[in-house]
Amino acid sequence: MNKIRTGDQVIVLTGRDKGKRGAVAQRIDADHIVVEGVNVVKKHVKPNPMKGTTGGVVDKTMPIHQSNVAIFNAASGKADRVGIKSLADGKKVRVYKSTGEEIKA
Repeated sequence: MNKIRTGDQVIVLTGRDKGKRGAVAQRIDADHIVVEGVNVVKKHVKPNPMKGTTGGVVDKTMPIHQSNVAIFNAASGKADRVGIKSLADGKKVRVYKSTGEEIKA
C-alpha cells in the first residue's frame, strides 16, 4: 500500500522548493511522484512540424522523490507521517501518525 497517493496534498521537506505545498499529479514509479507547482524546470524544446509543436523554452514539472515530501495534515496545518491501520473487517486504511485519524482519499 502506497502511503502517498495521487490527489494527496503534500508539503516539500527538502530541496530548493522546501515549504511548498501541492497536490500529487501522478506517480512515475514506486519512488517518484509529480507534484503540481513543485520542481518546475525550464526545458528547451525543438519544433516538430509533424506533431504541430512549436519550439522554445517551456516550463515542465519534473518528478521528485517521495522521501522528500510529507503528507499535509489540514487539521494541524503541518506535515505529518502516514501509518497503516487494519480495521476489524480486515480492510487497511491510512492514518495520520500524530492524531491517528483516518486520511480521507
